[in-house]
Amino acid sequence: MAAPSLTTPAPPAPAPRAPLSPTDEARRVALVGMKRLALGLLLAMAVIFAVSFALEDRYPWLEYVRAAAEGGMVGAIADWFAVTALFRYPLGLRIPHTNIIANRKDEIGANLGEFVESNFLSDAVVRGKLESIGISRRLGAWLVQPANAKRLTDELAHAGTGLLDLLSDDDIKDLLEGVAREHLLEPSWAPSLGRLGENLVVSGRHHAAVDLLVDKAQSWLQTHPEAFGTSVSTRLPRWVPGFVGEMVDDKAYREVLGFVASVQADPGHPLREAIDRYLAELMDDLQHDDTMIDRVEVLKLELVDNAKLREFAGDAWESVKQSLLTALADPQSAVRTGITSTVLDVGGRLVRDESLGARIDRWLADAAGYVLQKYRHEIAGVITETVERWDPAETTEKIELQVGKDLQFIRINGTVVGALAGLLIFTLAQGAVVLFGL
Repeated sequence: MAAPSLTTPAPPAPAPRAPLSPTDEARRVALVGMKRLALGLLLAMAVIFAVSFALEDRYPWLEYVRAAAEGGMVGAIADWFAVTALFRYPLGLRIPHTNIIANRKDEIGANLGEFVESNFLSDAVVRGKLESIGISRRLGAWLVQPANAKRLTDELAHAGTGLLDLLSDDDIKDLLEGVAREHLLEPSWAPSLGRLGENLVVSGRHHAAVDLLVDKAQSWLQTHPEAFGTSVSTRLPRWVPGFVGEMVDDKAYREVLGFVASVQADPGHPLREAIDRYLAELMDDLQHDDTMIDRVEVLKLELVDNAKLREFAGDAWESVKQSLLTALADPQSAVRTGITSTVLDVGGRLVRDESLGARIDRWLADAAGYVLQKYRHEIAGVITETVERWDPAETTEKIELQVGKDLQFIRINGTVVGALAGLLIFTLAQGAVVLFGL
């Protein structure tokens, strides 16, 4: 049996840093150039100090140059330490209160998030900004441009196509089947049909259907007299002469035709009244007669069983989906043309109707205020959490690239100001010696 290994597994290698963007690379080059300039000034002050210190006994006026160079070196070194301490340990020495950004990265992120939350995400600031820029007016001016309206239509069509492809056909069919079952099959049909029919009968709207049936019956009888044929004479005894049967058939046809004409001409005909009474009784039975209600339920289940309902839901969805996909893919379709027309109309109304624009601006301001009131802390927390996830060295590099170039001016200014301060202090000291004989 092999002995267990006592070696500690090597820690995972750190993830490689992403290469700098072109903008950050330009900042890095500028930062390196400023660092070299600041270092060059320090070295120049050191050379001047060394030369003037060596020759000041021969040339007394070089004492002032030495003093200026000495002050410049002190200022340059002090400011180099101050700037370097922000981003790293000076000379690698772990001096307290240095490498500040890396050591206090999380605290800086929390303070930055709190600063943004308090000063940029307040209701007054956001509401004032939204009200001042006039979102609805700008949006309307953008939408009213035909090119922009077409562009928005294309984007909506693309998004709609993507959404239709994303949706599961089986899930949609299940949804349609469930909705149809809940709202179409589960409720009893008879009472609803009875109430609807009762309203039609009471209002007299069924008379148009009756008139249509009577008109169709008269037209059919007039154009198809042969269909009436010998339907009466064939029921007469065989001993009746044939010509009598023909007379009976003709008489019956004319009587039926006249009866239909009288029904057509007389709104108060007894047949119409009988139809009204029949329909009224039928509608009442549909609502209150248990036998009639049960018969309608049986008929409903026969007409729409589970398989047919599933097939209907599938066919309906496939038809709707295919129609939408075809319409969204065709730039000249009625759907896309309608969307473009609607966008242009909305844009025009936003431009022309100031009251509508004011209401929309207030609504947007209220909506933004509500969102900020509810989620302001969470929004600002994104900054804090993002900074916390950053690697300390990477954070230092990011911040130094943003502000490091400007901070090098502190070193340059420190060198110049230090030189002037050193010269001034030495001059005042020499003046005091001459004045007071010290």
